[in-house]
Amino acid sequence: MADLLTHLLAPYILLTVMSWRVDWLDRRWVVVGMGGAAIPDVVKVRIVVNEETVGALLGVPFTYMPLSTLGGVLLLAGLITVAFERRYWGRVFGLVTFGGLTSLLLDGLRVYADGRASAWLYPFTNWRPPTPGLYVSSDPTVLVIALLAAGAVAVLDRRVRRD
Repeated sequence: MADLLTHLLAPYILLTVMSWRVDWLDRRWVVVGMGGAAIPDVVKVRIVVNEETVGALLGVPFTYMPLSTLGGVLLLAGLITVAFERRYWGRVFGLVTFGGLTSLLLDGLRVYADGRASAWLYPFTNWRPPTPGLYVSSDPTVLVIALLAAGAVAVLDRRVRRD
């Protein structure tokens, strides 16, 4: 089940391993990248705040769906970036975007009924790439693998940082 926790663990694993070689990539920057992984899952806000309600408040039709695409990741990464000091903007944008892309890629590996992933490359294209169909979204195996990998990386990280 590639849920929010799995989406957060993927950039944790990748960025922590990268931090062993990249001097400036410490734990606080790893967390920034992990935050980006939550961007495609922002669409779940519709459970609490209905799209029609947001549309009525804005005065225009509204949907959350574009937020779980490449365009949504780039847009929200840009908005998040300006919350940081200007000197860190490039770093923040890159890390948040990286986290969002890992989330989109995990979702792109799921099984879809028609064999094609969602149009996550929107707004650049509406093309729906074929998916390898590696897992069903309700399969807990993905989460277990992510937890085991993250645990192993956390143990190794303690050793690397101690030396």
